[in-house]
Amino acid sequence: NSICHKTVRICRNKIKIMAKNKTLGEVTHFYGHLGVAVVKFDSSVSVGDTVHFKGATTDFTQTIKSMQFDHKEIDKASKGKEVGLKVDNKVRAGDKVFPVV
Repeated sequence: NSICHKTVRICRNKIKIMAKNKTLGEVTHFYGHLGVAVVKFDSSVSVGDTVHFKGATTDFTQTIKSMQFDHKEIDKASKGKEVGLKVDNKVRAGDKVFPVV
């Protein structure tokens, strides 16, 4: 019985922690043969920022090395923009992108 209470407490704490994390954006598409994710951002991000990809089967952190908009390299993506990001691992449409502080 005490194990169940501890598990519930841990689960509740995890949910609170995830709720506090503000998403930066969401993956809308993944080009596996290129290793590129298309992400629609809810706030601005820059090359060099560290982000965390989280989804049903996705869970990794990486630094943004390059971004493209309309097939042109960019240094910063503003809110509402859909940009291509080179990613280290496979991501899926619907995966969330979080800032790493």
